[in-house]
Amino acid sequence: MAYINVNKHNFQEEVLQSDRPVLVDFWASWCGPCRMVIPLIEEIAEEREDIKVVKINVDEEQELAMQYQIMSIPTLMVFKNGEITAQALGALPKNQILDLLEG
Repeated sequence: MAYINVNKHNFQEEVLQSDRPVLVDFWASWCGPCRMVIPLIEEIAEEREDIKVVKINVDEEQELAMQYQIMSIPTLMVFKNGEITAQALGALPKNQILDLLEG
């Protein structure tokens, strides 16, 4: 399954009310490290059917970025049952992204 672009209108349904863990990628198109992580996020989205992968463009969704106090990007968060269970800043290798999901 491919990743889902999320905005303030579908965040509640896609992330907070998800019946699966959700990997959230806060990113922006101008961000070099964000672009480095994109292929890894896409791979994980294709490989892992037990999770949901969503992307939030911080330039387009400033309210969500402020709500979750996103100060630098990329920021990755894992939500389970509507709660943040893991968070990491910066470009990470795939194995470290997968480790976040196990936390």
